[in-house]
Amino acid sequence: MAAIVLEERFEIGEIISMKLKVLLPTEVLLEEEVNKITAEAENGSFGLLPNHIDFVAALVPGILSFELDRGQEAFLAVDEGILVKRGSEVLVSTRQAVRGTNLETLEKTVREQFESLDERQKTTRTALAKLEANFARGLLEQRRISS
Repeated sequence: MAAIVLEERFEIGEIISMKLKVLLPTEVLLEEEVNKITAEAENGSFGLLPNHIDFVAALVPGILSFELDRGQEAFLAVDEGILVKRGSEVLVSTRQAVRGTNLETLEKTVREQFESLDERQKTTRTALAKLEANFARGLLEQRRISS
């Protein structure tokens, strides 16, 4: 009798799926029940199953794959972001993501869109730094003239 009770407790406490939610700055891109998730962090890819310990990871641009309850595999091209698994919920917050079925197309998207965005961001940061430096020089010049 004791063995049956223990077995029932295990089945009741077992999580059989996870709720994956992918958040972009302006919308919720995806909200699905999934059985398995594979993602990429700076130190390599990793997998999550429903009973995996709570987990946090910084994602790098790459492919996030997941298995739906129906057994189908689906894919997202994701930009840098954060993945948080807590209980049966997995939240992914990223600036950009694209859903697709063709891995080659998604990998090309990662290379072209997300990496080129990084280059544009570097250019923007450089231009902003120059503007800030010119502004600071102007303030110093004004102080010198006022003195």
